[in-house]
Amino acid sequence: MQIGMLGGTFDPVHLGHLRSAVEVREALGLDRLHMIPAPQPPLRDTPQVSPEQRFELLRLGISDTPSIVADDRELRREGRSYSVHTLIELRQMYGNSASLVMIIGFDAFLKLTKWHNVKQIFSLAHLVVIDRPGYNVPWPDALRELVGDREVDSADELKQCPNGKVLMLALPSMMAISATYIRERLKEGRSVRYLLPEAVEDAILRHGFYHSDE
Repeated sequence: MQIGMLGGTFDPVHLGHLRSAVEVREALGLDRLHMIPAPQPPLRDTPQVSPEQRFELLRLGISDTPSIVADDRELRREGRSYSVHTLIELRQMYGNSASLVMIIGFDAFLKLTKWHNVKQIFSLAHLVVIDRPGYNVPWPDALRELVGDREVDSADELKQCPNGKVLMLALPSMMAISATYIRERLKEGRSVRYLLPEAVEDAILRHGFYHSDE
């Protein structure tokens, strides 16, 4: 099996997140893609909306999209959200022969050396980095050393072993939608139509999420 993990704060989930999930699942030939909200990401501030509320928005956004699932396992875990712990659980769930892929954005990739037990990640999964065309930021030396000779050129190479490779992947749409921008518009009472799935927008407006700093 080909299994993917796409984590994030999803604060809130928007069409950019969801379109990227569909495209990365197709590009990698994944049988299943787990979208996993982090209750408290270690490298950013506490989200304004609770983990349970963000998970419900994610569930509404995914709806019946084939082979993509909203996964709340990190919400049920005490303490900080570390990707390596989630990968351990997914590896136990799918077995040692499955090709397990963790998908992250390029900005997060640049901070990879600061992640908890980062070297263990490669013993559990492949790493696919969503590249940003025209965003030519040099890799820090420590990151270059960490990746070493793990980089491959195609998704097919990921299927040849269960873990340990790195693939830079450019997606066709690359929708430039920012959750920060959405939160700002909601706080100001401005329209977010066509930035979010309709069900997510309806739930946010109904519950009054993101309309104040409280």
